[in-house]
Amino acid sequence: MTLEGHDSALETLWLPFASGALSWPDDGALFLRARDGWPLHRQPVPGLVCVQGFKPEYDRLQRSGLQVDAAGGDRFYSLVLLLPPRQRDEARALFAEAVACLQPGGIVIASMANDEGAKSGEADLARLAGPLHTLSKNKCRVFWTSPLQGPVDADLAAQWRELDAPRPILDGRYTSRPGLFAWDRIDAASALLAQHLPHDLAGTGADLGAGYGYLAAEVLARCARVTALDLYEAEARALELARINLAPFAARAALGFHWHDVTSGLPQRYDFIVSNPPFHAQGRADRPDIGRRFIAAAAEALQPGGRLWLVANCHLPYEAVLDARFGTVRTVTQQGGFKVVEAVKARR
Repeated sequence: MTLEGHDSALETLWLPFASGALSWPDDGALFLRARDGWPLHRQPVPGLVCVQGFKPEYDRLQRSGLQVDAAGGDRFYSLVLLLPPRQRDEARALFAEAVACLQPGGIVIASMANDEGAKSGEADLARLAGPLHTLSKNKCRVFWTSPLQGPVDADLAAQWRELDAPRPILDGRYTSRPGLFAWDRIDAASALLAQHLPHDLAGTGADLGAGYGYLAAEVLARCARVTALDLYEAEARALELARINLAPFAARAALGFHWHDVTSGLPQRYDFIVSNPPFHAQGRADRPDIGRRFIAAAAEALQPGGRLWLVANCHLPYEAVLDARFGTVRTVTQQGGFKVVEAVKARR
């Protein structure tokens, strides 16, 4: 995705339909990693079923009146559309899933930006499905299969379906999967925040943007007086893994797992909040507005005197919103390009 309201890959995905190279099927289509935008509303798309596990995009699709689910169903389709991610293992698994969702004689069509791996994506789909048709526009590439009776290489398709499977990382300490943020390691910023967390955090807390659960696990391991912890995460694939990774703590604290867009606010009050806010959406451009909204949501949700422990890249401009929303703010440390901040909500 590029600028807000302008999605070049989505626009290019619709090019074969606009040019007449493809026709919309009477029985509908499946759209994997769907995103909303004007191409979906320019002409009727009867029977379109959208699949999106990222909550902000899911909400946008739903508000547009489109049929959307967080996971695919068990139907088969004559057309499957997809917007593959940059991470190659995750993208290959998605190509294999798309082919597996086809009826006999069905077509898979995908679109990617040139600087997001379009050439590699096209080559990968060709390995599964044979020669492709291709068009280019908007610094993107759209490519689609001929009518398929199944994958050209069934063994390769089976291997690629497993590339996205949850797996142990860090000597089995956590379970993760490709495509998540810092999926195969401990993120340096989160590790820095965990290192400086005070041991006196207590009561009911929340982790905003919890990922696969590393920071929440550190809070529970370090802070014996925490009685409940809610994890908020916009990516459904990550939240599934957080449930697994936090299971060892379920007996000592009440755990909540919320598939939620934090920028829309939080539903309850907390004694403390920890967060390593995202500063990208689903593209590569910096989005400091997301982090600022995380901070505002935390301030609204904290009890008077409640504490926010935050880590962020040093260059991100969060100080103004922190100073405006909290009674006291202090920088605990700056290391390796990151800053750890404690902000305390005023008691009045």
